[in-house]
Amino acid sequence: MTGPHQFVREDILKLSAYPVASAAGMVKLDAMENPYRLPDALREEVARAVANAEINRYPDPSASTLKARLRDVMRIPPASEILLGNGSDEIIAIVTQALARPGAVILAPEPTFVMYRMNAALSGARFVGVPLKADFSLDMPVLLARIKALQPALVWLAYPNNPTGNLFQVDEIEAVIGATPGLVVVDEAYNVFAARTFLDRLPEFANLMVMRTVSKIGLAGIRLGYAAAGADWIREFDKVRPPYNVSVLAQVVAERVLAHMPVFDEQAAMIKNERSRMIDALAGLPGVTSFATEANFVLIRVPDAQALNDHLKHRKILVRNFHGSHPLLANCLRLTVGTPGENVLLLETLAEAL
Repeated sequence: MTGPHQFVREDILKLSAYPVASAAGMVKLDAMENPYRLPDALREEVARAVANAEINRYPDPSASTLKARLRDVMRIPPASEILLGNGSDEIIAIVTQALARPGAVILAPEPTFVMYRMNAALSGARFVGVPLKADFSLDMPVLLARIKALQPALVWLAYPNNPTGNLFQVDEIEAVIGATPGLVVVDEAYNVFAARTFLDRLPEFANLMVMRTVSKIGLAGIRLGYAAAGADWIREFDKVRPPYNVSVLAQVVAERVLAHMPVFDEQAAMIKNERSRMIDALAGLPGVTSFATEANFVLIRVPDAQALNDHLKHRKILVRNFHGSHPLLANCLRLTVGTPGENVLLLETLAEAL
């Protein structure tokens, strides 16, 4: 009797799927989502736009209207071109596939976003993770030595980093870009909370791409990522991109809501205020170490992450347990910043458990 184990690639058989916990009936603080919905007036505007969307037709393959809105709102340099993806996950896959020549090396500091490593595996490329220092900063002598020795085709730098939440130093990122022969992608998924960017510096670096997502600002459900780089890079990545990868509804909704960016800036300010309150409260809990963050989540280390995670689940609260995923993340949990009420419940439950 035949089965998938006889035909699926050996390296795929050894992988585990990206974990997504069921959130039914739970307080969901595990996926860095914006906890606030759109204002009523904007929801009505979106409803009208969706009602008029031509869902009987394929999407505009160039998404020209949406790209124009992104270029204007996000201040993308005129000389840079834009690549759109079904979430930034698809952009990671597109870039990795395009650069995965035989023998190519893909490199990233770790711990970081797991999809960099996973997509390298799926594309048959060699992935090299360079450990961060104990404080989650870049180990520059080691990182630059690995870049010099391996000559990577692609380097990923999450800015802020996920799941640690910290921003790497600007001069260190500049040094990595200068030392890398291939492409360096600065992943700014949490830009709206950090207010730091390399987007305006694209004209300075021929081998730089800046990638973002609208998921963290409050549009996780429409699945839209975007990246900007020189036209020569985007031209090649467009050959890998599926022709209708961003749906009609995603294009229509994103174009409408991004015309109201102050709404998301206001929500981001609320989340940052809650983040500060959360960090102050965590400092008073016994046995808890919280790490500096510029994102919409806080990484903490506790005496027993698995036991605490189990207790939170029992109390219908979902957070992300990173214990066992990397030595530097031993007994670490990642807590998404939620609404004030959700954060109070989380903190009370942590205090109760600890």
